[in-house]
Amino acid sequence: MAEEVVANNELLAKPRNIRDAYNFLRVKEIDSLALANAIQNYQKAWNNYRKIGHGIPTFHKKRSDWSYQTNCQYPKQSEAYLDNGTARFIDAKHIKLPKLGVVRIAGFRRLIKERLVNHIPTRIGTVTIKKTADDQFYLSMQLGSDTAFVKELPKTQSQIGIDLNLDNFLTASNGAMVANPRFYRKAKKKLAHAQRVLSRRQRRAKKEGRNLRLAKNYQKQRLVVAKLHDKIRRQRNDFLQVLSTALIKNHDLVVAEELRSRNLLKNHALSQAISDVGWR
Repeated sequence: MAEEVVANNELLAKPRNIRDAYNFLRVKEIDSLALANAIQNYQKAWNNYRKIGHGIPTFHKKRSDWSYQTNCQYPKQSEAYLDNGTARFIDAKHIKLPKLGVVRIAGFRRLIKERLVNHIPTRIGTVTIKKTADDQFYLSMQLGSDTAFVKELPKTQSQIGIDLNLDNFLTASNGAMVANPRFYRKAKKKLAHAQRVLSRRQRRAKKEGRNLRLAKNYQKQRLVVAKLHDKIRRQRNDFLQVLSTALIKNHDLVVAEELRSRNLLKNHALSQAISDVGWR
């Protein structure tokens, strides 16, 4: 048993070794740096488990959402820019990624455009490609530069304290109140109907002995449910982003109570309302 464990650890030491162990990883289209990142994350998870003592790492299951990581490499003895690495921007609508080639993108933030146009040295580190459950693809990059990405905001000589609650999203020390949008509550009826239809199609496919991944009607309804969930998520994130940005830009100091939402979610009477408000 000890010899088997040692052998498995040796296989996980380098990507080429793990490719020797598993035939399906020998495909040329698979990025070697993606394998290296997966191995690194695997080893990091076990190291964290040994330090903390709980949270045993588990293998990823086959799901509708997935992601992988790769890295951008630069020529030796050359300055790193956004357009000269193995992962690089071609123009405002296209980016080139290892193994995938040129990929069309919807657009990027203004700070990326400024660095591309002005040719400001910026290094691309880890690149993550993610597919969500509603079949949307996202690309995120870890960027580093000696030039600051954002400018320091001017002083406003203003301070504010906020109290989070469920009736209103927050009550400020100056008396202002922000209403709780309750995005999940508003979409709950429509979401429940879509989930009932999905459940019926799942039972029908299983009764007929069909694989859910190949059942077209089930997959169509799964996308409907996934898009509803994603819409709620995006609405909540946009609300929190706009509100937090306004508080930060208009005040030098923002004071809020420390809430442990994980413990509050154990209250079954309030768990749905707390999850919907998005404190965490």
